[in-house]
Amino acid sequence: MNPDQYCQEKCAASGSSFYYSFLFLPLQRRRAIMALYAFCREVDDVVDECNDVSIASTKLAWWRQEIERVAEGQPQHPVGLALKGLDKSINLPKEQLLEIIDGMEMDLTQSRYLDFKGLSLYCYRVASVVGLLAAEIFGYTDRQTQKYAHDLGMAFQLTNIIRDIGEDARRGRIYIPMDELKQFNVPVADILNGKYSDNFTALMQFQYERAEKYYEQAFAQLPAVDRKSQRPGLIMAAIYRTVLDEIKREDFRVLHQRISLPPTRKLWLAAKTWIKG
Repeated sequence: MNPDQYCQEKCAASGSSFYYSFLFLPLQRRRAIMALYAFCREVDDVVDECNDVSIASTKLAWWRQEIERVAEGQPQHPVGLALKGLDKSINLPKEQLLEIIDGMEMDLTQSRYLDFKGLSLYCYRVASVVGLLAAEIFGYTDRQTQKYAHDLGMAFQLTNIIRDIGEDARRGRIYIPMDELKQFNVPVADILNGKYSDNFTALMQFQYERAEKYYEQAFAQLPAVDRKSQRPGLIMAAIYRTVLDEIKREDFRVLHQRISLPPTRKLWLAAKTWIKG
């Protein structure tokens, strides 16, 4: 199995909505986005699958070294080899790749956030930076597209937080800011124990509206000149936003289940968005 095949299998096996947006890209850009996504999956899996914090920290430190090796032209891992082998016109700065690892490390030391300001830093590192790198891969001519990519990354991560609240709680993590839990009178114990209430629904409606605001901000900031090149991001947005609407339609029953879309619907949304341009 060569590095590109490794990355493709990593992407496909994840079942992520992102995979469906990659399918429509030209070869070199498809190779690049799959390498980036496979890297994100590798470092995210370190945090999610390793219960020993010291071992997880060691593994993330290894990935830091691997990114340095990519920059020096001597990577060891299939994902590193795939990143090294990208077309020279595609610029993925090592500083931003390292910043993604910074975000993953936050999960090793922090399982609660006092307010949205603190959460925003986490969202920026694990999602907005990815959005900025993806925008580079897709290509753009207007720097305003960077603002679109930043806000779209925020919208995706806020959608993830809403969708995965129950799953994250079972790992001991709560990404809803503590001051907002207090504001809506939702005890931490309710989240950890999967207890629904009218207050919880109101809290989730608040989270939903904030995510929607970021989607709207992102779309408003995408210059018309770059809309065609950024269609993969718009495909992701169509899928993620549909998931968010499904969650709302089910009254935010996310503590005991992970609401998602079937592959056929994701593919339909992807094709519809691509054709729409």
